[in-house]
Amino acid sequence: MENEQEQLKAAEEAFDRKRRTFGLVFGPILAVAVFLIPIEGMEPAAHKLLAIMTLVALWWITEPVPIPVTSLIGPTLAVVLGVAAVSKAFASFANPTIFLFMGGFILAKAMMVHSLDKRFAYWLLARSWVGSNPRRIFLAIGLATALCSGWVSNTATAAMMFPIALGLLMSIKEMFKACGREIDLSEYKYATGLMLMTAYAASIGGVLTPIGTPPNLIMLGFLSDMQNIHISFFEWMIWGALAMVCYFVIAYIVLSRLFPPDVEKIDGAEEFIKSKVVELGGWTRAQKNTLAAFFTAVILWVMPGFLGIFLPDDSPIVSTYNKIFPEAIAAMLGALLLFVLPVDFSKREFTLTWKDAVEGVEWGTLILFGGGLAMGGLMYETGLSKWVGAMIIEGMGGVSSQIFFVAVFSVLALILSELTSHTAATNLIGPLAITAAVSAGISPIPVAVGIALSASLGFMLPVSTPPNAIVYASGYVPMMKMIKTGVYIDFIGIACVTIPIAVYLVTWIVG
Repeated sequence: MENEQEQLKAAEEAFDRKRRTFGLVFGPILAVAVFLIPIEGMEPAAHKLLAIMTLVALWWITEPVPIPVTSLIGPTLAVVLGVAAVSKAFASFANPTIFLFMGGFILAKAMMVHSLDKRFAYWLLARSWVGSNPRRIFLAIGLATALCSGWVSNTATAAMMFPIALGLLMSIKEMFKACGREIDLSEYKYATGLMLMTAYAASIGGVLTPIGTPPNLIMLGFLSDMQNIHISFFEWMIWGALAMVCYFVIAYIVLSRLFPPDVEKIDGAEEFIKSKVVELGGWTRAQKNTLAAFFTAVILWVMPGFLGIFLPDDSPIVSTYNKIFPEAIAAMLGALLLFVLPVDFSKREFTLTWKDAVEGVEWGTLILFGGGLAMGGLMYETGLSKWVGAMIIEGMGGVSSQIFFVAVFSVLALILSELTSHTAATNLIGPLAITAAVSAGISPIPVAVGIALSASLGFMLPVSTPPNAIVYASGYVPMMKMIKTGVYIDFIGIACVTIPIAVYLVTWIVG
């Protein structure tokens, strides 16, 4: 098993080297070729931007340089080649959505620093209905991971839940050892299933909220900037919650059937969880402060939705609230509270330090997000996205079915997300899909939501998502089992969840 892992790792590294070398060499060559080839009917600015996007797209996929660096190269070249003024090219890096993400990152970091996420996870695992039943433990691990991942990054959630799952597997191993039976966890089905549930639930939970995973906010940002369509935090959570539940049910059924437990009880599981709860001790002042800041942000995020239930859309109360407390301000207020709520005022100790906050912000993701919005906006303004959209529609044979559009772009987003960063894939596909949908005369909202949801379904390969890589490193997840399981969940999820929700539910809510 160990030799197989080493061989697969060596093959993966060799493939990555070739992929990066290909992009490094052919990216600039193809960009220059596009720049030099005359294209009839295309404006000069759009033509230059097409050459830039050729380089950016290829480098996003092949990653010869870090993806955030590529995201800065695009706007920089746009200024150098005269596509846009510097103030215009870099304006998206100050987009309010950037600060929504930043506030979410800081709140998530505080929850991790003060173990609020672990407290919730252990609380759920310690429920009486879980007990020592392996199927219920399997379910509880998945639920705790998914619900945490809606508010904390997928990677951080998977990293937090990984040792918890490992501890439970050690309990199983000790139980069998006490019965005179030695088991190899790398070949034990239930161990593989528990590891995969931890990884998949971390990705599935990300669809719950706009801040759960980058593709959600990226597509909402494109809709706002390109079509002036604003979808609130509350509205996203309505269909995000439904999508998360449906994806989770699919994953649970597939994993529990492919990797069933062979025992009815795991001796020592309850004691293991109880010991972890005891280690956390009582609630600290920092934990209470963090919870207060978190709920402040959540209440401000969802309040417009509740006001909309009782008041008309044109109510001055609703409009005033939205003006004073947009989502970005709600996130920043919650985050800023962490720096003023004291833990020990006599020592001037507050809930979160600046050092911890800086470490919690995924600056690369923010740069990638800003670069994607910048390139998407320039594509729209220069007319490039309209030209590409027309080419896409022509390639589809002029079909303007909403279901067809959602299906095509959802599958495309899924495939790209399996091979490269789901954030980069969403930045690449998003503006093209929205423009193509508008050109075809259909609502861009279902297409945008379909892309965001599909980008979270990277379950086939260790390189698809950080949670996949984390559990693969345990040695308990053979590559072929991950691929086989991932294929099932990916395409069942798109067929049964992504397309129906994107086409019907979103259209019903918005229109």
